[in-house]
Amino acid sequence: MLLSPTQLDRATGVLLGTAVGDALGVPYEFECRILRADETPQMLGGGLGPFAPGEWSDDTSLAMAIALVAATGADLTTDDALDAIAENFLQWFDDGPPDVGVQTRAVLSATRRRLSAGESGVSRVMREEAASYAAAHPHSAGNGALMRTAPVVLAHLDDRDRLAEAARLVASLTHADPLAGDSCVLWCEAIRVAVLDGRIDVFAGLDLLPADRADQWKRWLDDALTCDPTTFAPNGFTVAALQAATAAITHTPADDAAHLENALYAAIRIGNDTDTVAAIAGGLLGARWGASSVPDEWREAVHGWPHDNGRPHTARDLIALAGAVQPGQ
Repeated sequence: MLLSPTQLDRATGVLLGTAVGDALGVPYEFECRILRADETPQMLGGGLGPFAPGEWSDDTSLAMAIALVAATGADLTTDDALDAIAENFLQWFDDGPPDVGVQTRAVLSATRRRLSAGESGVSRVMREEAASYAAAHPHSAGNGALMRTAPVVLAHLDDRDRLAEAARLVASLTHADPLAGDSCVLWCEAIRVAVLDGRIDVFAGLDLLPADRADQWKRWLDDALTCDPTTFAPNGFTVAALQAATAAITHTPADDAAHLENALYAAIRIGNDTDTVAAIAGGLLGARWGASSVPDEWREAVHGWPHDNGRPHTARDLIALAGAVQPGQ
């Protein structure tokens, strides 16, 4: 699929937008640092771990685990690609990240134990553990799959149906609840539309959901467009996280590329899981406005896992990685 220069800028904005939203939200997660009414969010680091200023958290690290596979040209619906993504999740987990979601930790820990005992088929094992967790925890539709879903889009810009399938499969590696998969399908399709058409349409993927849940999702999205953004806290539930990101984006004036910056501030001001909501919003905002819309100060500061010979990935690496994905080639 040949992208125009403008579309390519928007495609490379997907990962960068995710990362800057994440790094901006890190200091304020779960009120680690109270944001004053007159204060503008800054990449101060800290938060739930010893994050350096500008360092992204698990949201972007897990997105990177997916992006590294997408950049190989893989079809993310295949077992080989899902195995590679699952292996990357485990590599990140084995590196001892300071902040890991409860559900993700449980699934990855159980997967590592089974693999260490001699089982094979890493994505199969991981999906089984995710399903077991969901069966034992009726309210397991956390936001941990949605926060990392943006790079799935880059592998399947040319095929919305394949994209929806990939989004649900990648989500199911750790989050088996159907609502988690639904949220990833909706957000991925919104990002795809933003990259290709330069517009934001959070309703675009409703037809890709099972009919018995599409009407409920429409009501949830309608609420996001009409209710005050602060309504959507707490936001650890994937529905509330999607609503919070949607509300921050749609309630912020969108006259120009400053929309990205201002909407990320709005996402963080909602509170609670600030890095995750801002990372989710950043993926769509980057897809709409492009990498070129990200302030230079943020580009220079943002960094994180994975590390190459001790050097963290940076904004330049994110842009190069996103640009390497050639869907349909």
